[in-house]
Amino acid sequence: MNQKLFVQAIAKFCLGVLVVGLFVFVPGTISFWNGWLFMGILFVPMFFAGVVMMFKNPELLRKRLQAKETQKEQSLVVKLSGVMFIVGFLIAGLNFRFGWHTLPKGVVIGATAVFLIAYLLYAEVLRENTYLSRTIEVQEEQKVIDTGLYGIVRHPMYGVTILLFLAMPLILGSIYSFLIFLVYPLLISVRLKKEEELLEKELAGYREYKEKVKYRLIPFIW
Repeated sequence: MNQKLFVQAIAKFCLGVLVVGLFVFVPGTISFWNGWLFMGILFVPMFFAGVVMMFKNPELLRKRLQAKETQKEQSLVVKLSGVMFIVGFLIAGLNFRFGWHTLPKGVVIGATAVFLIAYLLYAEVLRENTYLSRTIEVQEEQKVIDTGLYGIVRHPMYGVTILLFLAMPLILGSIYSFLIFLVYPLLISVRLKKEEELLEKELAGYREYKEKVKYRLIPFIW
Protein backbone atom coordinates (compact mmCIF):
# COMPACT_ATOMS: atom_id res chain seq x y z
CA MET A 1 0.00 0.00 0.00
CA ASN A 2 1.20 3.51 -0.85
CA GLN A 3 1.26 5.12 2.60
CA LYS A 4 1.45 8.70 1.25
CA LEU A 5 -1.55 8.14 -1.03
CA PHE A 6 -3.47 6.51 1.83
CA VAL A 7 -2.89 9.50 4.12
CA GLN A 8 -3.82 11.92 1.34
CA ALA A 9 -7.04 10.03 0.58
CA ILE A 10 -8.09 9.81 4.24
CA ALA A 11 -7.30 13.50 4.79
CA LYS A 12 -9.37 14.59 1.79
CA PHE A 13 -12.23 12.29 2.77
CA CYS A 14 -12.35 13.63 6.34
CA LEU A 15 -12.08 17.21 5.09
CA GLY A 16 -14.96 16.58 2.71
CA VAL A 17 -17.15 15.18 5.49
CA LEU A 18 -16.32 18.15 7.73
CA VAL A 19 -16.87 20.85 5.10
CA VAL A 20 -20.11 19.43 3.68
CA GLY A 21 -21.40 18.79 7.19
CA LEU A 22 -20.72 22.37 8.21
CA PHE A 23 -22.45 23.83 5.16
CA VAL A 24 -25.47 21.55 5.56
CA PHE A 25 -25.98 21.56 9.34
CA VAL A 26 -24.71 24.95 10.59
CA PRO A 27 -27.37 27.01 8.75
CA GLY A 28 -29.93 24.34 9.60
CA THR A 29 -29.89 22.14 12.72
CA ILE A 30 -28.53 18.73 13.65
CA SER A 31 -32.13 17.48 13.47
CA PHE A 32 -32.07 18.05 9.69
CA TRP A 33 -32.87 14.43 8.78
CA ASN A 34 -32.48 15.05 5.04
CA GLY A 35 -28.94 16.21 5.78
CA TRP A 36 -28.09 12.98 7.60
CA LEU A 37 -29.58 10.94 4.78
CA PHE A 38 -27.53 12.87 2.24
CA MET A 39 -24.30 12.56 4.22
CA GLY A 40 -24.82 8.82 4.54
CA ILE A 41 -25.50 8.03 0.89
CA LEU A 42 -22.72 10.36 -0.25
CA PHE A 43 -19.85 9.44 2.02
CA VAL A 44 -20.42 5.78 2.96
CA PRO A 45 -20.19 4.52 -0.68
CA MET A 46 -17.37 7.01 -1.29
CA PHE A 47 -15.35 5.52 1.57
CA PHE A 48 -15.71 1.94 0.33
CA ALA A 49 -15.01 2.97 -3.26
CA GLY A 50 -11.82 4.65 -2.07
CA VAL A 51 -10.74 1.51 -0.23
CA VAL A 52 -11.33 -0.61 -3.34
CA MET A 53 -9.33 1.79 -5.52
CA MET A 54 -6.55 1.94 -2.95
CA PHE A 55 -5.94 -1.79 -3.27
CA LYS A 56 -7.12 -2.46 -6.85
CA ASN A 57 -6.06 0.65 -8.73
CA PRO A 58 -4.09 3.19 -6.64
CA GLU A 59 -3.09 5.14 -9.77
CA LEU A 60 -6.76 5.82 -10.56
CA LEU A 61 -7.30 6.97 -6.97
CA ARG A 62 -4.35 9.35 -7.29
CA LYS A 63 -5.85 10.83 -10.45
CA ARG A 64 -9.24 11.27 -8.79
CA LEU A 65 -7.63 13.12 -5.88
CA GLN A 66 -5.87 15.54 -8.23
CA ALA A 67 -8.26 18.42 -8.83
CA LYS A 68 -6.06 21.43 -9.67
CA GLU A 69 -6.81 22.78 -13.15
CA THR A 70 -4.00 24.51 -15.02
CA GLN A 71 -6.19 26.09 -17.71
CA LYS A 72 -7.65 29.44 -16.64
CA GLU A 73 -11.09 28.86 -18.15
CA GLN A 74 -11.42 25.36 -16.67
CA SER A 75 -10.21 26.61 -13.31
CA LEU A 76 -13.02 29.17 -13.38
CA VAL A 77 -15.56 26.40 -14.10
CA VAL A 78 -14.29 24.43 -11.08
CA LYS A 79 -14.47 27.52 -8.83
CA LEU A 80 -17.99 28.38 -9.96
CA SER A 81 -19.01 24.77 -9.27
CA GLY A 82 -17.61 25.15 -5.76
CA VAL A 83 -19.63 28.33 -5.22
CA MET A 84 -22.72 26.50 -6.46
CA PHE A 85 -22.22 23.73 -3.88
CA ILE A 86 -21.63 26.16 -1.01
CA VAL A 87 -24.67 28.32 -1.77
CA GLY A 88 -26.86 25.30 -2.53
CA PHE A 89 -26.01 23.51 0.72
CA LEU A 90 -26.43 26.69 2.79
CA ILE A 91 -29.83 27.38 1.25
CA ALA A 92 -30.93 23.78 1.90
CA GLY A 93 -30.04 24.12 5.59
CA LEU A 94 -31.79 27.47 5.88
CA ASN A 95 -34.79 26.06 4.02
CA PHE A 96 -35.15 23.36 6.68
CA ARG A 97 -34.57 25.75 9.61
CA PHE A 98 -37.18 28.28 8.50
CA GLY A 99 -39.54 25.86 6.74
CA TRP A 100 -39.67 27.81 3.49
CA HIS A 101 -40.82 25.00 1.21
CA THR A 102 -39.94 21.42 2.10
CA LEU A 103 -40.36 18.89 -0.69
CA PRO A 104 -42.55 15.81 -0.05
CA LYS A 105 -40.89 12.64 1.22
CA GLY A 106 -41.80 10.88 -2.02
CA VAL A 107 -39.60 13.31 -3.95
CA VAL A 108 -36.77 12.78 -1.45
CA ILE A 109 -37.04 8.99 -1.73
CA GLY A 110 -37.14 9.14 -5.54
CA ALA A 111 -34.11 11.44 -5.63
CA THR A 112 -32.26 9.07 -3.27
CA ALA A 113 -32.94 6.17 -5.64
CA VAL A 114 -31.68 8.21 -8.61
CA PHE A 115 -28.58 9.20 -6.64
CA LEU A 116 -27.71 5.60 -5.74
CA ILE A 117 -28.26 4.40 -9.32
CA ALA A 118 -26.06 7.24 -10.57
CA TYR A 119 -23.40 6.19 -8.03
CA LEU A 120 -23.41 2.69 -9.51
CA LEU A 121 -23.06 4.13 -13.01
CA TYR A 122 -20.22 6.30 -11.73
CA ALA A 123 -18.41 3.18 -10.51
CA GLU A 124 -18.99 1.51 -13.87
CA VAL A 125 -17.49 4.49 -15.74
CA LEU A 126 -14.41 4.33 -13.51
CA ARG A 127 -14.12 0.61 -14.21
CA GLU A 128 -14.36 1.15 -17.96
CA ASN A 129 -11.99 4.11 -18.18
CA THR A 130 -8.95 4.02 -15.90
CA TYR A 131 -7.56 7.17 -17.57
CA LEU A 132 -10.15 9.37 -15.88
CA SER A 133 -8.76 12.25 -13.87
CA ARG A 134 -10.49 15.29 -12.42
CA THR A 135 -8.51 17.66 -14.65
CA ILE A 136 -8.62 18.02 -18.42
CA GLU A 137 -5.51 16.34 -19.81
CA VAL A 138 -4.33 13.64 -22.20
CA GLN A 139 -2.20 11.11 -20.36
CA GLU A 140 0.76 9.09 -21.58
CA GLU A 141 -0.35 5.97 -23.52
CA GLN A 142 -4.01 7.01 -23.19
CA LYS A 143 -6.40 5.24 -25.54
CA VAL A 144 -9.91 5.99 -26.74
CA ILE A 145 -12.51 4.00 -24.79
CA ASP A 146 -15.50 3.14 -27.00
CA THR A 147 -17.19 0.23 -25.19
CA GLY A 148 -19.84 0.01 -22.49
CA LEU A 149 -21.32 3.38 -21.57
CA TYR A 150 -18.73 5.01 -23.84
CA GLY A 151 -20.42 3.28 -26.76
CA ILE A 152 -23.63 5.20 -25.97
CA VAL A 153 -22.36 8.71 -25.17
CA ARG A 154 -18.89 10.23 -25.34
CA HIS A 155 -18.87 11.65 -21.82
CA PRO A 156 -20.80 9.31 -19.51
CA MET A 157 -18.93 10.60 -16.45
CA TYR A 158 -20.33 14.09 -16.91
CA GLY A 159 -23.81 12.70 -17.55
CA VAL A 160 -23.63 10.71 -14.33
CA THR A 161 -22.36 13.68 -12.29
CA ILE A 162 -25.27 15.78 -13.58
CA LEU A 163 -27.67 13.12 -12.26
CA LEU A 164 -25.81 13.00 -8.94
CA PHE A 165 -25.67 16.74 -8.45
CA LEU A 166 -29.27 17.44 -9.47
CA ALA A 167 -30.44 14.73 -7.08
CA MET A 168 -28.55 16.27 -4.14
CA PRO A 169 -30.81 19.29 -3.47
CA LEU A 170 -33.91 17.12 -3.88
CA ILE A 171 -32.57 14.70 -1.26
CA LEU A 172 -32.04 17.74 0.98
CA GLY A 173 -35.67 18.65 0.36
CA SER A 174 -35.09 22.10 -1.12
CA ILE A 175 -36.51 23.28 -4.43
CA TYR A 176 -34.55 26.53 -4.03
CA SER A 177 -31.27 24.62 -3.86
CA PHE A 178 -32.36 22.64 -6.91
CA LEU A 179 -32.72 25.86 -8.90
CA ILE A 180 -29.18 26.82 -7.88
CA PHE A 181 -27.81 23.42 -8.92
CA LEU A 182 -29.32 23.86 -12.39
CA VAL A 183 -26.24 26.00 -13.07
CA TYR A 184 -24.14 22.81 -13.19
CA PRO A 185 -25.29 21.49 -16.61
CA LEU A 186 -24.43 24.91 -18.07
CA LEU A 187 -20.95 24.77 -16.56
CA ILE A 188 -20.45 21.25 -17.89
CA SER A 189 -21.39 22.35 -21.42
CA VAL A 190 -18.59 24.92 -21.31
CA ARG A 191 -16.12 22.37 -19.95
CA LEU A 192 -17.11 19.79 -22.56
CA LYS A 193 -16.46 22.10 -25.47
CA LYS A 194 -12.87 22.79 -24.40
CA GLU A 195 -12.21 19.16 -23.45
CA GLU A 196 -13.30 17.88 -26.85
CA GLU A 197 -11.08 20.44 -28.58
CA LEU A 198 -8.11 19.11 -26.59
CA LEU A 199 -8.96 15.46 -27.20
CA GLU A 200 -9.32 16.01 -30.96
CA LYS A 201 -5.86 17.58 -31.08
CA GLU A 202 -3.96 15.27 -28.76
CA LEU A 203 -5.71 11.89 -28.47
CA ALA A 204 -5.22 9.55 -31.42
CA GLY A 205 -8.48 8.13 -32.76
CA TYR A 206 -10.77 10.62 -31.04
CA ARG A 207 -12.05 12.15 -34.30
CA GLU A 208 -13.06 8.71 -35.51
CA TYR A 209 -14.69 8.02 -32.15
CA LYS A 210 -16.81 11.18 -32.52
CA GLU A 211 -18.06 9.89 -35.85
CA LYS A 212 -18.94 6.55 -34.28
CA VAL A 213 -20.61 7.90 -31.11
CA LYS A 214 -22.65 10.95 -32.07
CA TYR A 215 -23.95 12.06 -28.68
CA ARG A 216 -22.03 13.84 -25.94
CA LEU A 217 -24.26 13.37 -22.89
CA ILE A 218 -27.86 12.47 -23.73
CA PRO A 219 -28.62 9.70 -26.28
CA PHE A 220 -30.59 10.93 -29.31
CA ILE A 221 -30.61 14.51 -27.96
CA TRP A 222 -27.12 15.98 -27.37
